[in-house]
Amino acid sequence: MRVIVTGGAGFIGSALVRYLVRDRGWDVLNVDKLTYAANLQSVASVSSRANYRFVQADICDGDSINRIFAEYRPDAVMHLAAESHVDRSISSSAAFISTNVFGTHVLLEAARLYWSERPPALRETFRFLHVSTDEVYGSLDGDGFFTESTAYNPRSPYSASKASSDHLVSAWYETYGLPTLITNCSNNYGPYHFPEKLIPLIILNALENKPLPVYGDGRNVRDWLYVEDHVKALTTVLERGRTGETYNIGGRAPVENIAVVERICDLVDDRFPGDIARRNLITFVPDRPGHDRRYAIDPTKIETALGWRADQTFETGIAATVDWYLNNAWWWRPLRENVYSGTRLGLIENSPINETQLADNSA
Repeated sequence: MRVIVTGGAGFIGSALVRYLVRDRGWDVLNVDKLTYAANLQSVASVSSRANYRFVQADICDGDSINRIFAEYRPDAVMHLAAESHVDRSISSSAAFISTNVFGTHVLLEAARLYWSERPPALRETFRFLHVSTDEVYGSLDGDGFFTESTAYNPRSPYSASKASSDHLVSAWYETYGLPTLITNCSNNYGPYHFPEKLIPLIILNALENKPLPVYGDGRNVRDWLYVEDHVKALTTVLERGRTGETYNIGGRAPVENIAVVERICDLVDDRFPGDIARRNLITFVPDRPGHDRRYAIDPTKIETALGWRADQTFETGIAATVDWYLNNAWWWRPLRENVYSGTRLGLIENSPINETQLADNSA
């Protein structure tokens, strides 16, 4: 299998690249622009393998993308390249519209041109997998769950841009017959997660005895999915999924943000005792604008139709994640020192929120 993975130097993308190259033996071309959140150190463990190649390219650059298709001649595309941080989309939405909407359009058109020129037998087996988010569905009330038939209701610039890209992918299937698949996943966590996101931010702040910021009352719920479970699900969808279909991927682990933070505190205390209990560092800060209250995925379709199921519970996954950060300062310390130190993001201009407050509680 020859696969183009876009965004393969990012968090989920790098986990996918490592899995496909190391565990599946597939021939992988990693296409990544290398924005602030990308890190080639995340794929260093497979970078010398003969079945791995890397090209630095922007998915908005049609000439580069068309050339990549023509030269590499993939059997499939797994499209993960995206601006993905909700708080940054609030502060500056333009990059999200450019990459997530226009970039997806460029990629779809390049794939359509390439696919349409393939011999009939190869056209039949080609696949374009678009990786999206549960945030396109908006905020859940009560105890319900998102399903594949849940109406879209994006409430942030980030989720609106991903909803737009989902609709483009569906339209290219319906209009042109391009064999596409869409996945919408719940919040990922695990090793190599850029430290602007909730779980790595809390782990690293706890290690350094810094304040642990929690938005609002901390009762917002996110459904957590261990990243290595997610990439196995993506591979399953690519291999077995029906074209034109959407598959929701979740770990059956909805947890309140405050409970996530408290569990991290306890794990860090157990493994790296400090002068005070880390729970005493928890600081509630003003909420993010338009903060969705609750997400929860129903993964029944992918479990029953394709036979995938998450291996990790939240308890086992969060313990493994804390242990990874404790043992891999070589990866995260340069990011904390040179790229993102933990300052708050997602503030609206002229907002009364104190900009010195640290916070980032998005997935």
